[in-house]
Amino acid sequence: MHVAHLSLADFRSYARAEVPLGPGVTAFVGPNGQGKTNLVEAIGYVATLGSHRVANDAPLVRLGAERAVVRTSVVRDARTTLVELEITPGKANRARINRSDNVRPRDVLGLLRTVLFAPEDLALVKGDPGERRRFLDELLVARAPRLAGVRSDYERVLKQRNALLKTAAAARRSGGGRASDLATLEVWDGHLARTGAELTAFRLQLVAALQPLVAAAYAQLAPGAGETLLEYRSSFEGERPASREEAEQQLLAALAEVRGQELARGLTLVGPHRDELGLRLGELPAKGYASHGESWSYALALRLASYELLRSDGGEPVLILDDVFAELDARRREQLAELVAPAEQVLVTAAVAEDVPKALSGARYAVAGGEVTQL
Repeated sequence: MHVAHLSLADFRSYARAEVPLGPGVTAFVGPNGQGKTNLVEAIGYVATLGSHRVANDAPLVRLGAERAVVRTSVVRDARTTLVELEITPGKANRARINRSDNVRPRDVLGLLRTVLFAPEDLALVKGDPGERRRFLDELLVARAPRLAGVRSDYERVLKQRNALLKTAAAARRSGGGRASDLATLEVWDGHLARTGAELTAFRLQLVAALQPLVAAAYAQLAPGAGETLLEYRSSFEGERPASREEAEQQLLAALAEVRGQELARGLTLVGPHRDELGLRLGELPAKGYASHGESWSYALALRLASYELLRSDGGEPVLILDDVFAELDARRREQLAELVAPAEQVLVTAAVAEDVPKALSGARYAVAGGEVTQL
């Protein structure tokens, strides 16, 4: 799989951009702030319907424009698919596949798969649990796009349940509260347990698949630096469920146990939205104990493991390395370059050409002043 062409209209800093691409390594080189990351961000957006830099779409649209358009030609198994996304803040985004309008943005998922390395990845190790939950969920959707619906269903139920809890909490503080509110809450308990158990089951399977791949990647990046271990920790106490049905019953019991606390706080306190992916290095948690270099190696190992997992599913993903080499010491820089060089397509951004390791020789583009020029 590779991207054969990228076309932008009013995306970030680009009024217009046409960038032909091909298999192998392509590097975008230029000073910071010139738009290198905008190019690979657009490709990542087609793959995930999200940005690795911002939480909402508004910053993706060029200042003064109403909407942005991203078009990519994706080649897979000698077949080319034209994927187009129209991004309009405050409105529903639109998608086209091979010029057809009869598609939803969600239908685009799976047509292009990417694995992106970026300076923000350090948050996978040092950041809040939400960063690691998002990592798992985005990888789940990349492997099986239909799971976007599972994730969306859980988030919808959680939002509705939280709204009901807030209403009930306010009523209790004012001396009110109705039995019907509690009956309605029990209905939403069932919805949350059902969707939450499904999401949890998929996450547990994913962590089990990632574990040996992360260990192998870390050993290549930091030989002799210790063993890695991934631990999926639930937001409530209990044995790891043996089935989805058992997970649903455990979550229902946990919700009943914290009912009083939830009514007092107006917030759902247990469920996948509060679970944690623990990262251990040797006998200690990586967060707070791993050195800066070890943390970087761990973050890179998570991305390399994602790449190997997606590749094993069929259809090698596009690798994107966004200004990551400047963050690494010379040894890790060379090791990472050697590991990713055999990929079908590698897209690299760098402030200076010297930041791109020799192992990643290939096409070069200069990016400056809103212009993308092939060298």
